[in-house]
Amino acid sequence: LKIQMNVLLLISVALPSFLVTSEVRYSIPEEMVRGTFVGNIAKDLGLDIQRLKTGRARVYTEGGIEYTELNINKGIIVIKERIDREYICGTATPCSLNFQIVLENPMEFHRVSVDIIDINDNDPTFQSERFQLEIIESSLPGILFSLPIAIDNDVGKNSLRSYTLTPNDHFTLKLGTESDGSNSVSLLLETPLDREAQEEHHLLLTAVDGGEPQRSGSIEIQIIVFDANDNAPIFTQPLYKAAVLENSPVGSVLVKVSANDADKDVNARIRYFFSHILNNAQNIFELNPDTGEIKLIGQTDYENNKMYEMTVQAKDYGGHASSSKVIIEVIDINDNAPIINFMSLTSQISEDSLPGTVVAMINVQDKDSDKNGKVACFIDSNIPFKLKSSLNNFYSLETDSFLDREKISFYNITIVARDEGEPPLTTTHTISLKISDVNDNPPKFEQPHYKTYVMENNSPGSSFFSVRAKDDDSGLNNRISYFIENTRVRNTSISLFVSINSDEGVLYAVRSFDYEELSHFQVLVSAKDGGSPALSTSVIIDVFVQDQNDNVPEILYPVLNKGLPLAEFVPRSADAGHLVTKIIAVDKDSSQNAWLSYKIVKSIDQSLFDIGLHNGELRTLRNIMDKDSIKQRLTLSVEDSGHPSHSATVIINVVITDNFAQALSEFNDLAQNKDTDADITFYLVLSLVIVSFLFVIFIVVLISLKFYKWRRSKLFNECLNGTLPVIPYYPPRYAEVGATGTLCHVYNYEVCLSTDAGNSDFKFVKPLMQNTVDVDPNGTEKMSHVSKSDLIAEEDTLKVGYTSTFISNGSQTVGRAPLGEREETKRGVRRCEKKKTRIENMKNTFIETKTN
Repeated sequence: LKIQMNVLLLISVALPSFLVTSEVRYSIPEEMVRGTFVGNIAKDLGLDIQRLKTGRARVYTEGGIEYTELNINKGIIVIKERIDREYICGTATPCSLNFQIVLENPMEFHRVSVDIIDINDNDPTFQSERFQLEIIESSLPGILFSLPIAIDNDVGKNSLRSYTLTPNDHFTLKLGTESDGSNSVSLLLETPLDREAQEEHHLLLTAVDGGEPQRSGSIEIQIIVFDANDNAPIFTQPLYKAAVLENSPVGSVLVKVSANDADKDVNARIRYFFSHILNNAQNIFELNPDTGEIKLIGQTDYENNKMYEMTVQAKDYGGHASSSKVIIEVIDINDNAPIINFMSLTSQISEDSLPGTVVAMINVQDKDSDKNGKVACFIDSNIPFKLKSSLNNFYSLETDSFLDREKISFYNITIVARDEGEPPLTTTHTISLKISDVNDNPPKFEQPHYKTYVMENNSPGSSFFSVRAKDDDSGLNNRISYFIENTRVRNTSISLFVSINSDEGVLYAVRSFDYEELSHFQVLVSAKDGGSPALSTSVIIDVFVQDQNDNVPEILYPVLNKGLPLAEFVPRSADAGHLVTKIIAVDKDSSQNAWLSYKIVKSIDQSLFDIGLHNGELRTLRNIMDKDSIKQRLTLSVEDSGHPSHSATVIINVVITDNFAQALSEFNDLAQNKDTDADITFYLVLSLVIVSFLFVIFIVVLISLKFYKWRRSKLFNECLNGTLPVIPYYPPRYAEVGATGTLCHVYNYEVCLSTDAGNSDFKFVKPLMQNTVDVDPNGTEKMSHVSKSDLIAEEDTLKVGYTSTFISNGSQTVGRAPLGEREETKRGVRRCEKKKTRIENMKNTFIETKTN
């Protein structure tokens, strides 16, 4: 097997660098077995086997059967399916298979054409095995009778070449050429026929092609000799042509053939029929045997068959016949819409793709012909994409400019394919393309520059402003964090003044601001996104500290000399409006808080002086008179306009005199008076402090005594109830008064129980006080008045024991009590001792409990 291969590489300069195109042509005979080698595509295209693998090389066929396939491992093209040239191309020459080799990364494709070489695999064939020819015996020698022609599907030298006829005495073959260039076969009558001698003749017509080896086909010709009919029908035209639109309705008359016969009557009656017609046309066309009209009984399709050829025979009833050829051409109409095929397509592209990036490879087809098959492909011009034609009916969809996802993140690209027919047919296909984000947009603040105000003396940690930035990117590229750039304010880091919430952009004051120290500073805030690499933007925030009225006006003039008021001299000859002095004051605050106003708070003579409300100039209101006092004392106030307002005062002594020496002496008196007043003030303050201190001491002592007495009374009551373990003092005045006969005896017992049990007993001591009881003449006793101091002294002398005092008739005797009284006293002592013992036990228990 000899394979002739022609390789033609066509490199288009106009194509982009990433799209490589070339064309390779091979030639192979038809009917080769599967797996037959076609060509080494890798070698012919100069491609590496590895490139075929990594580029996922494949064969792309524009519809139909794939007759070839690519062996990637060897880089060769082999036959995949049996190739029948006659099935693919029919009689058309040359016959070729066209397909593309497509590679990716980068995208490229190569056009491959395989010419199919015809082999002599088809015998010449006739339409039928038998052909019947009726000839009247009166036919003269030299008359021609049309014979059926053979069909050979091979082409070139393998096609039909000649005919042979079995030898006979009456007929010979005559080959001719029709006006359309086709061959014709006729039977030439050499000698007259004699029906009576031989009614039928059987001949064998053989068709031979030019192949090696030759192939042939035969048909039996049966000749029936009729009785005499001198004239055969003659067609008015040797060739009839007609055209039909492929969408013509069924029943349409395409052409009418007509033949004339010089005979009369029955021999002149003609009938028409197809003597030769292809099988695929028998169901499309119909011939009326009486009228010769050819009608359409089926649907024509230009894409399947563009032209039909048929032979029409006219035969009279005498048996004479003649033939004529009819050619019907099918006219194409635009009945096929373009077809859009995607060879390669991507659904997502990055927004940083360069112009010219391939999105899709497109192949457009239209089965129509001429202008009906010419297709224009286009897309909307308002999108950043374009269609670029690479080869005939091949397009690449590319980016036409830079993309911006922040403006448009998604494209629906409609590809329109439109032919040039009338009316044109259109096919559309929409692809969806997503633009993926890259971090190409830095954060943007809402304003290019910010100003904010914060009141001085603010609370540390309070928020005073917030900034907000936006990022047009998406995902992590859109996540913004806020930072304060490390700048310095008066050689101090900005971080000691403000801080920021990194997520929300809220500014906080780290310290309390003082307008007088810092009225303005700048903060440089940066917003950084979360992309990789991250992008950032900075903005300057001017922070203005707003003043509060937190400073008292400061008087610069007059300046006090060691706290002494200033003295000004005014001559008695001064007129009204004379400038005495000018008060100069400043306020560290600003704006309204620093607007100062001046007024006279106190003056000896209100009608003599006045001060300017805003300039602080002290002037005379009138002329000075003799009755005016020489020494004038003025108290001046300087007040700001803040809310609340602050003020400062200054005292000015004005001496009215024309004698400077006198003025100096007056000034010295004023200074001495000032010293005297200062001394008096000092002593007054000192006295007030001493008196206050003594009063406080008195109050404390008085409260202590009251508390002491209340405490002793409370302890006594608790002793009676048996609740306290210690009884430091038992109140006196236990008395029993009785009277029998003329003598009244009064026993006054004062009992004290000491905390020391060993020193507690009864003792008879001297009377508490002389004349403590008086007896009136009626015999009644009454207590004399005893002073509080005497009672206190008495209580101090009675530390322990019992004291018994016997008083009778105004005289007082100290001695033993009567026996009965003593016994009762002893019993009381015993009871008291028992009670004392219980109290001591309770005391010990209380002390232990308190200690624990």
